[in-house]
Amino acid sequence: MRPAVHSRASSFRRFLEVLLNETVGSAILEFAIALPVLVVFIVGIYDFSAAFNEKQKIEQAAQEGAIIAGSQPTSDLFSDLAPNGSPISLVPVATAVLNSLAASGVTTATCTVGSPSAPSGLTWTYTIAGCSSAYPSDNLVIAINRGWVCSSGTPCGSAPPEAVGTTVTVTYPYRWQFNSVIQLLIPGASYAARTYLTEAATVHNQM
Repeated sequence: MRPAVHSRASSFRRFLEVLLNETVGSAILEFAIALPVLVVFIVGIYDFSAAFNEKQKIEQAAQEGAIIAGSQPTSDLFSDLAPNGSPISLVPVATAVLNSLAASGVTTATCTVGSPSAPSGLTWTYTIAGCSSAYPSDNLVIAINRGWVCSSGTPCGSAPPEAVGTTVTVTYPYRWQFNSVIQLLIPGASYAARTYLTEAATVHNQM
């Protein structure tokens, strides 16, 4: 009886070893499959949160610029030009936007207000480069429309035009980190690495 018992015990041990090895192997395989998916989800959550945060900061910068713009005179729109070719009253507006973005960490403090493009109607556009040390080619665009007219709706009253104001539109790109990890799932895949975020704010002209 003893040889038979010993044989059965040996067979049972071998069965347990095989089962254990298969279980460990399956766990390793499952982990190898799940890890890239987990990394993609974690980076995706972080990336989209950062994009939403930058969007809010750009919106705040547009609002601060619009508040400054509303208090500026409109008498210099076609005279009293600054050395850069824009009305003097626009320089504090663009500066306020730059200061807000630099203070919130969206841009660096190295970019400065330059010359705007030729006006389209009463809209002047500043295209400012060098606001990111990591991506020097990314441009910050600030469009200032001093001739916004509210002609209908509750804020405007019944007879147009009831209000004339200024709209400040700020556009700046967001660089996604998502593309570096999406290739873990799909080798060779390409996700848009840059998305332009645009926010605008409008106030009534006070002067």
